[in-house]
Amino acid sequence: MKEDTKIASIGRDKRYTHGAINTPVYHASTLTFDTVRDMKNATANRHKGTLSYGRRGNPTTYALSDAMCALEGADGCFLYPSGLAAISGAILSFVKTGDHILIADGVYEPTRSFAHKILKKMGVQVTFYDPLIGANIKNLIQENTRIIFVESPCSVTMEIQDIPAIAVSAHERGVLVMMDNTWGTPLHFKPFDHGVDFSIHAGTKYIVGHSDAMMGSVSTRKEYYNELCDMSYQMGYAMAPDDAYLALRGIRTLKVRLKQHEKNALKIAQWLETRPEVDHVRHPALKTCPGHEIWKRDFTGSNGLFSFVLKEGHETATTAMMEGMSHFKMGFSWGGYESLILTYYGIKNYRTTTEWNYKGPLIRLHVGLEDPEDLIADLDRAFQRFNDNL
Repeated sequence: MKEDTKIASIGRDKRYTHGAINTPVYHASTLTFDTVRDMKNATANRHKGTLSYGRRGNPTTYALSDAMCALEGADGCFLYPSGLAAISGAILSFVKTGDHILIADGVYEPTRSFAHKILKKMGVQVTFYDPLIGANIKNLIQENTRIIFVESPCSVTMEIQDIPAIAVSAHERGVLVMMDNTWGTPLHFKPFDHGVDFSIHAGTKYIVGHSDAMMGSVSTRKEYYNELCDMSYQMGYAMAPDDAYLALRGIRTLKVRLKQHEKNALKIAQWLETRPEVDHVRHPALKTCPGHEIWKRDFTGSNGLFSFVLKEGHETATTAMMEGMSHFKMGFSWGGYESLILTYYGIKNYRTTTEWNYKGPLIRLHVGLEDPEDLIADLDRAFQRFNDNL
């Protein structure tokens, strides 16, 4: 199937829909069996879409798992109640005390916090590396290195990583590669074509797309799927059927939404390049973004999330800038239809290995589906307030 047809069709197996256009929401914890043979068969095939117990899945969640596999070219997909649960579940499924993992220095802050507060407490060694290291990551791999965790682009500072080069270095030493692919989505970056072993999504963002459900997913190859499922099940991870339904709904419009997010964000990013207050714009499609050439090589598109760095600024000025917005509301997430804005002052606090030497604060935008002219006008007024309080 062509991509547009696939998006409209996946996850609509009659085993789950029973003739309905959309897979219904199945609310079920306990599932009963007529025979001992049926019960044994359900247990033996618990990772293959067979109903056994509500925490293992139901037709709504199985439909979403099938859809994610079809989008990513994976053999199996485990669903989680949030993106962070997917990240922690994937890592915890494959590490033990005494292991070592490498994590990109620009990762999503909760991933860094998980490494500091949970992994180190477990006796797992963590080394943060320069996101632009590429093949030189081979110099950081130790005898006990189990995982390299990549995020491309980094969700605040937007560095693009050379995933194929990292994957080659990892696999030469028997190291697994896990990727937070939330920004790339299953449409704009194909992890398994670039050597990744686990593709992780905070489906709360673009998969759901409407800021009304929490979801995480980990897709992988068959050689890792059963272990991922067994360990994640033991840790109690499960996704609610209502949220799975909303994620399935979001998938149907994912491609058309991404096109509009990309168009709107590029227009605003190019406008920001003309502003005298802006030091540089960190949008992967622009040359000013670290790793831009790698993005051109490996990605098929962009979306609404990017950052820009101001030449100067302080908390009073940026507070005035942000508090009077009409369309860019302050919020921690992204990927919904609405525009969002956040200011980051202490980027240095989120760095272990790499330097951050810019004087002004970083502003992160998520450009939504509003008219870009209205969004530009909103930002223009914000810069006026910023300058008035500088």
